[in-house]
Amino acid sequence: MKKKVVFFVCLLLMACISIQVFAGGSAEKSAAPGKQVINLWSFTDEVPKMLDKYLALHPEFPYEIKTTIIATTDGAYQPALDMALTGGSADAPDIYTAEAAFVLKYTKGDAAHLAASYKDLGIDVDRLLKESDIAQYTVDIGTNPNGQLVALGYQATGGAFIYRRSIAKAVWGTDDPSVIKTKVGPGWDQFLKAAAELKAKGYGIVSGDGDVWHAVENSSEKGWIVDGKLYIDPLREQFLDISKALKDNGWHSDSQDWTDAWFADMKDAGQQKVLGFFGPAWLINYVMAGNSGGSKPGEGTYGDWAVCEPPVGFFWGGTWILANKNSKVKDAVGDIIEWITLDSSNTGLQYYWATGTLAGPGGTKDTVASGTVMKKADGALPFLGGQNMFDVFIPAGTFATGKNLTQYDETINNYWRGQVREYTAGNKSRAKAIADFKQQVADNLDIIVN
Repeated sequence: MKKKVVFFVCLLLMACISIQVFAGGSAEKSAAPGKQVINLWSFTDEVPKMLDKYLALHPEFPYEIKTTIIATTDGAYQPALDMALTGGSADAPDIYTAEAAFVLKYTKGDAAHLAASYKDLGIDVDRLLKESDIAQYTVDIGTNPNGQLVALGYQATGGAFIYRRSIAKAVWGTDDPSVIKTKVGPGWDQFLKAAAELKAKGYGIVSGDGDVWHAVENSSEKGWIVDGKLYIDPLREQFLDISKALKDNGWHSDSQDWTDAWFADMKDAGQQKVLGFFGPAWLINYVMAGNSGGSKPGEGTYGDWAVCEPPVGFFWGGTWILANKNSKVKDAVGDIIEWITLDSSNTGLQYYWATGTLAGPGGTKDTVASGTVMKKADGALPFLGGQNMFDVFIPAGTFATGKNLTQYDETINNYWRGQVREYTAGNKSRAKAIADFKQQVADNLDIIVN
């Protein structure tokens, strides 16, 4: 019955696409009659806006872009995309996007066979990877089981520790990133020592255990599945102990990420002031800045932040660009994908993205996959007290690893984090939480659980 429901949902989604707008913020932009068409599928308008820039820079480009945007809300994007890729329709995507939460399905998992290799698109992959100094974790994630590169991102999502300057000064007498990184790391033992020092002065170290989870998850040696079996990496199991220490000692505010309490801690509106958050540049730009209680230095916590090397290397999030292996316009698709992911010139997408000039001067600066671009761009942000964030985020990309992901991470992570919270709240023993986690995986996923 469940499979039938999913099938009919997919049919409904495809029918909705044909009328251009449907629930969840989804939309389609049609090409002009008679024009050659490249079909683009995405879950936000971010990549479509990039292609608007590409067309403006290349007026001779003989194709029009037809865009289909389907939000990931309620799991709508993947079923519709899968049907479009396999249905043989003339509207099948030539270019499509996948985010970190499910990208491995399209690069290494069940849908990997549908993606064209970048070399088959005419891209000089080996040369451009070297010239652009692309973060290796993004390459690892975008490489299929046959060793072919089928996806790359444009945004670097290597993580840093984002901390309050005023709190660092109050506790350690300095806000210098080169010093603060030695206070909060390396390693979790040093981080918890810092938490105790902060608590002695009345501060929390983070808002909630979710702030730590992404760093723990993406620094583990192995992922959730090894040889077809559920595997709990020792570093991920250690999250139980880290989370318990934070909870029992009042070292965090016990918030959950993406809730009002989490946002409140970004502006000093929570139950205690907290030192920092773990995250990539997008967390700074698109989450923290808007929840800081101000829009310029001196307002709220805006301008009272800095970034330093985290206790462990990790990444969080990102969008990867793929091409349909059955596309009839591979050369043109290759030109677009190269411009987005591997062009490190001052007219490539990544330079516009890094300098905040995609839509004109004064936009949001962001970290990009190309280290070459970030080395020549200015990453100074008023939100960070004028600090050039690229000085920290360039090495952050090299510390991250992309070899510990599976296509089931989104689901398994939710199970794990839920059980960890049950344990830290005192509702279950450590052993019971682990056992219940294993049972959830066994009951809901086609994975061997010992």
